Amino acid sequence: MGSRHLSRSIAMQSLYEWDFSNRKKPLDDVLERNVSEFGPGLEDKEYAKTLARGVEKNINKIDDIITKAAPDWPLDQINMVDKNVLRLGLYELIYENKDEVPPKVAINEAIELAKMFGGEASGKFINGVMGTVFKEINEGL
Repeated sequence: MGSRHLSRSIAMQSLYEWDFSNRKKPLDDVLERNVSEFGPGLEDKEYAKTLARGVEKNINKIDDIITKAAPDWPLDQINMVDKNVLRLGLYELIYENKDEVPPKVAINEAIELAKMFGGEASGKFINGVMGTVFKEINEGL
C-alpha cells in the first residue's frame, strides 16, 4: 500500500471514529493514536492529519455539497463509512492542490476506500457523488 493511500486510510478511519463518537472525542487524539498504531513506517505522518483536520475544518461546507450532490440520500441516512469516505474524497477534490492530488486521483482513491471499508454498493455510490461534484466544478470553470 502506498504512503498516501495508507494516510488516506488512516484519515478515513479516524474521521469515522470521531463521527461515531458524535464528535466528542478530540480528532487530534484519535489521529495520533491511529497514526502510531496503523502507520508506524509511514514516511509522511502529517498527511493523514492534514486530511482529517481539513475535513473537520470544512465539514459543514462538505456536508452541504454531499446533500446537493445526492438529493435522494439525506445525510443522516448515508451510512457512516460512506459519508466519511465522501467527506475525505471531496476535501481532496475541492481543497487540495490539484498538482499534488489531481481530481481523478481524489475520485479513484475515494472509490478504493469505499470498496475497502464500505458495503457492496459503496464504490458505485461514492463514484456517482464524486463524479457529480467533479462535473459541477468543471462546468463552473
